[in-house]
Amino acid sequence: MFKKKDMIFMAVILLLAAGMALIMHYSQKGSGEIVRIMIDGREYGSYSMKENQTIEIRNESGFNRIVIEDGSVHMEEADCPDQYCVKHMAITKTNETIVCLPHKLVVEVHAEIKENDIDSVSQ
Repeated sequence: MFKKKDMIFMAVILLLAAGMALIMHYSQKGSGEIVRIMIDGREYGSYSMKENQTIEIRNESGFNRIVIEDGSVHMEEADCPDQYCVKHMAITKTNETIVCLPHKLVVEVHAEIKENDIDSVSQ
């Protein structure tokens, strides 16, 4: 069946996987402050996560209703066929996204950018 070396190897792999999971969990960025909505690669708008609001987008691709509530964002309604974006859990942390592929719409949480901050692309 399993030899002693096989068991040690599997234990090491499991420990490495658990360690990587912990590192990824604890290295996640904090809660975001801005919600940026992009449609077909262009910015539609940026909204504060501190203010409860509903954003309705109706264009040639279809209809989406995005709700910002209590520091989280979720897609409340969409007329796309698969409804994956509506089923997606609410997002709160920096760089989390909700994507509606049929409508080419991306909702992403960002940290607030201050005027003195250097853009990550700048050198």
